[in-house]
Amino acid sequence: MTICRLVTYSRSDVRTTGTYHVRCRGDFVAGSSERRQELARFLRNRRARITPEQVGLPAGARRRTQGLRREEVAVLAGLSPTWYTYLEQGRDIHPSPQVLDSLANVLCLEEDERKYIHQLALGRTTEVPSDLDDEGRHLVTQVTRITGYGPFPVYAANQYGEVVAWNKATVDWYTDFGKQPEGRRSMLRWMLTAPEARERIIDWAEDTRDVVARLRAAYASRAADRRMNQLVRELERESPEFRLWWNEQHVREQHVRPRTLDVPGLGTCTFQIAVLRVMDSPFHSIVVHLPIDGAPNSSV
Repeated sequence: MTICRLVTYSRSDVRTTGTYHVRCRGDFVAGSSERRQELARFLRNRRARITPEQVGLPAGARRRTQGLRREEVAVLAGLSPTWYTYLEQGRDIHPSPQVLDSLANVLCLEEDERKYIHQLALGRTTEVPSDLDDEGRHLVTQVTRITGYGPFPVYAANQYGEVVAWNKATVDWYTDFGKQPEGRRSMLRWMLTAPEARERIIDWAEDTRDVVARLRAAYASRAADRRMNQLVRELERESPEFRLWWNEQHVREQHVRPRTLDVPGLGTCTFQIAVLRVMDSPFHSIVVHLPIDGAPNSSV
């Protein structure tokens, strides 16, 4: 239900009784000072509800602050503590949509709450496309099918590295991701935990360590993302190699790199692996394998 309040209307410094405008809370027509104060109150309220354990921080024995400290929220969101304090004080500063989304992640806001702080801070809401959006997933599935005819692997992945579409060659050279439950169809998870991965990838340790370093690079912009943190915790539990390489904190961006696969019945082939971004579905990418040596060198 929309909550509204009545305000008197004046003209030429003469107040006209009985004439009112309806001003709805949260609408852009509301005074910017009021919206800043409401945003400040909302941020303080939500900060008090988040425990340190929820964001991976130690609880501590002598915490006087209920919930998170301002400094902790600022660090997790990648902000200056002073700047964030100003925001909670309702000062006239102007956070970007990206900053607001980062705060929404740290404070574990629901989608309606995320839109609410955008409305308060910007006078409008901004939509965030979901990596599981049906339209985007359908798009990358179609692209993968069309480009994936042929003997070389092509697959699509979301921002968490989950494989969402793949061609037959991916099944032949890697594994059948369709036999794995959704949420666990991850190339990195397969490389770390499947015995066949160590057999099929010639330089398994270096290749897998490289993918971990790429996850570390992606993690920088999603450190407060609950799903990203859950993925890291799961991989730490499932793989001692991941724990070791993750703690080394190597960082690598996406670059074309070679990978040599050796599969019984198919032979040995060195591929150049290229990651293609999908402009119409920004949370997805398509991974293509370009053969360096031409056709696989089959021994059968």
